[in-house]
Amino acid sequence: MSNAAIIGGAAGGAAAAAAALAQAVKASGAIVRVEPADFEIILNKATEPLIVCCEGGFLSPKYKYLTSYKGLAFFAKSPAPLSLPGDAEVIRARKIWIPG
Repeated sequence: MSNAAIIGGAAGGAAAAAAALAQAVKASGAIVRVEPADFEIILNKATEPLIVCCEGGFLSPKYKYLTSYKGLAFFAKSPAPLSLPGDAEVIRARKIWIPG
């Protein structure tokens, strides 16, 4: 199997996981915005959390994070990278858009 096929398969799995999380957000209809410290607490309570994250910002960096826990979707924005648990599955996205 070629490296391109392996990478493509991994990207496909990541895309499927991101789509599943997006579907869960649509189904729940609610996104809970929390402070970065509270987001880290939620992550540490979860077993093998799935985290979607992206880096952006115009004049200064901003880091956005999205995860689900006990049926709710949680979102946090931070000026610095958060400490993520070692057992987390992390999906790097180009953009996370949360309705205002």
